[in-house]
Amino acid sequence: MHDAPGQSPFLRGLSEVGAARKPPPVERWHPPYCGDIDMRIASDGTWFYQGSPIRRHALVKLFSSILRKDPERYVLVTPVECVGITVEDVPFLAVEMARDEAGVLHLRTQVDDIVAVGPEHPLRFDVAEDGGLKPYVKVRAALWARLTRSLVHDLVAQAEERDLAGVATLGVASGDAFFAIAPVAEIEGLTDG
Repeated sequence: MHDAPGQSPFLRGLSEVGAARKPPPVERWHPPYCGDIDMRIASDGTWFYQGSPIRRHALVKLFSSILRKDPERYVLVTPVECVGITVEDVPFLAVEMARDEAGVLHLRTQVDDIVAVGPEHPLRFDVAEDGGLKPYVKVRAALWARLTRSLVHDLVAQAEERDLAGVATLGVASGDAFFAIAPVAEIEGLTDG
């Protein structure tokens, strides 16, 4: 992770990338549902079609741009067709992180979505079955990204303690926003997952 914006190509290109890449308006498309296809997003972020990994990054990015989470399933949607796919955890992984000059945390996913952590793109912290910490960031609509293990370490290193309604709470700040991980009293024994 880089804290100084002058050192991070990721932060240097934020404005150009954000302006150049806007996802299609899949939330406005309501074509007929055509059934499920044999496509799966594994928990490690790998996309599979008919059991084989999709190795072309550009193709994965294209599919990710037409992904939507409906109440009953994840779907790939176009103006004329909607098909269901399987997602093991969440569709995206956050793979890079940096802070800008204002202290806002920015995350990039494996498909190059870039989000500024804040009210529109909040962090949430789940606990894994093994007791480890599983942080997620909202990417768009109902689509989330799980932070990779290395980013979890970087994020936890930036955690700070604040008083929330009289309870000492550990959390992460991004600009003016604060995202609570857990009360300090509950943190003991919590490890990264």
